[in-house]
Amino acid sequence: MKEFLAAAAYVDSDHPAVVEFSKKHAKGDTALTRAVSLYYAVRDGVRYNPFLDFSRDEAYRASQCLATGEGFCIGKAALLAACARAGGIPARVGFADVKNHLTTPALRERMGSDLFVYHGFTELYLEGKWVKATPAFNIELCRRFKVKPLEFDGREDSIFHAYDENDRRHMEYLRDRGSHADVPVREIMQAFREAYPVLYALGSAARAAHPEERFG
Repeated sequence: MKEFLAAAAYVDSDHPAVVEFSKKHAKGDTALTRAVSLYYAVRDGVRYNPFLDFSRDEAYRASQCLATGEGFCIGKAALLAACARAGGIPARVGFADVKNHLTTPALRERMGSDLFVYHGFTELYLEGKWVKATPAFNIELCRRFKVKPLEFDGREDSIFHAYDENDRRHMEYLRDRGSHADVPVREIMQAFREAYPVLYALGSAARAAHPEERFG
């Protein structure tokens, strides 16, 4: 369990900004209540943006996600795990391949697919078991795209909904990529390079997408 409490290269729970954020937002007298409050702080306090430069390490690092105020699913999952560890709650990052049936045209064009490989989420050790939490989509984006925001109570897994508010097919989980103490960045970069050659090759130019398109 020690590795899930220790600072890591990307789940950098010892970074001063992460420590400060964790102290500020961890509310309550139990690990469960603190974890829940941290989940909402990361979900809604950091904007979701899938148009990042995935060839750079910073896109996957918790402290960088916090510093820029935006991140995609992996960066936000790393941030939640880092904040939890900073508060003494064991945490790790998990990954799965998911099919997004509601991908925007802009993102589908750049990705060349509606398959998201290495979708990231956080796993928190609470009340004697690992519980999944997915802080990726902030509530403003959910409202804009009529997707149900993911709630988290610390006891049940919180993963992407299969259907949106209009009962259209949303997320379909296809492959479990396992859980890790830190983000396996080299593996993910290689997978992204193979799955999304156009998007990956954009590099820093990917950030030029319009804000209203920044939703997976």
